[in-house]
Amino acid sequence: MVKAVVLGAAGGIGQPLSLLLKCNPLVTELGLYDIINTPGVAADLSHIATPAKVEGYLPDGGGLKNTLTGAHVVVIPAGVPRKPGMTRDDLFKINAGIVEGLANGIAEHCPKAFVLVISNPVNSTVPIVVEVLKKNNVFDPKRVFGVTTLDVVRASTFVSEIIGDLGKSKDIVVPVVGGHSGVTIVPILSQSSHPLPSGISDGDYDKLVNRIQFGGDEVVKAKDGTGSATLSMAYAGAEFADKVIKAFKGEKGIVAPSYVNLTADKAGGDALKAELGTDIEYFSSRIELGPEGVTKIHPLGKLTPKEKSLVEAAIPDLTKNIQTGIAFTKKSAL
Repeated sequence: MVKAVVLGAAGGIGQPLSLLLKCNPLVTELGLYDIINTPGVAADLSHIATPAKVEGYLPDGGGLKNTLTGAHVVVIPAGVPRKPGMTRDDLFKINAGIVEGLANGIAEHCPKAFVLVISNPVNSTVPIVVEVLKKNNVFDPKRVFGVTTLDVVRASTFVSEIIGDLGKSKDIVVPVVGGHSGVTIVPILSQSSHPLPSGISDGDYDKLVNRIQFGGDEVVKAKDGTGSATLSMAYAGAEFADKVIKAFKGEKGIVAPSYVNLTADKAGGDALKAELGTDIEYFSSRIELGPEGVTKIHPLGKLTPKEKSLVEAAIPDLTKNIQTGIAFTKKSAL
């Protein structure tokens, strides 16, 4: 039995994400929560003949409690999407309070659940969730994840385009480390399962890195003020949730990048900090999943000089993002 929950289920990410989770045969119960429309979304999904029983709740009448009680996996896409001209700092001011409120609900009603944070900016919202769980004495670093899977999906797709075979995109795996915004997104192209063409120019390489780092801007611009990356993010969120559920059910050898608190695996986290040359608290690296969540944080491995410079450039922004999240919870407490 697996109960999955989507907080923000009526939104642009939440609806397709809920659909994909409804179609996951491992999910037996699906709880949906949002401030509007969730009963209708649940009714719509309930007509699909898959195992998951679906319930949709609104805030009134203890809706958050009803949604979260008994949850094994909680995915949080709640918040407003990024619009043209909006920075991730602008986005943070709106979404931070939303995420904090939902994290308090998790702490009270399903403190043992795996928490998968999609709400942007992930570099800051994950520390908010962690600080709330700490305040409630229920924080387990192995069970809180920032979903960075979309960066991997984009990198794999863009590499397949360069190779000239989109049919291979599902087989291509490009590790992406760091964080989940702009220069904090670091694709380790030298470790791609399918290497780039040997003759690729420095200019084309730099364009590829930039496109992976700022792929979200490409979507925001193309949607021309009507939204951000919702469908691809829903796909990526469902992919990572599926990995967490499979590991919870006992499948072994599942490794995927995710933005986590580095105390989730002290030995691996300390080794990663030594590689980075900084005592940073959060970083996205390849993690191994098990029934209790994170079982191992893998090192970065051998990097090219270009990749080393990308990691170095990511650290200051990432550190600032983390401090912003932590500072918000302290200010909120006052």
